[in-house]
Amino acid sequence: MPIYLMLTTLTDEGRRIIKEDPDRLKEINKEVELMGIKIIDQYALLGQHDFVNILEAPSNEAVARLSVELSARGTMSTMTMAAMTLDDFINYLKKKPTQAPW
Repeated sequence: MPIYLMLTTLTDEGRRIIKEDPDRLKEINKEVELMGIKIIDQYALLGQHDFVNILEAPSNEAVARLSVELSARGTMSTMTMAAMTLDDFINYLKKKPTQAPW
């Protein structure tokens, strides 16, 4: 299944909720998995973003829906990027294209 990185930034409301109930983070994870998206790993960050989530999802559409669902709550904003393993990327570069991509 495709891999995605989701950077999350909490709003003021999101920070308030997490401060009052840090376990809310695990509840959100359960909601994400009910949408058919597997959380491979997560990290809290220092800097511009508050969290990075490494996700496995069936499609771009599934991740887009997740992003909209989470952002619509008003507690966070997200930035999601498709990713591939380094080995997959190297193998792709080694393949000879059958036609020019342009």
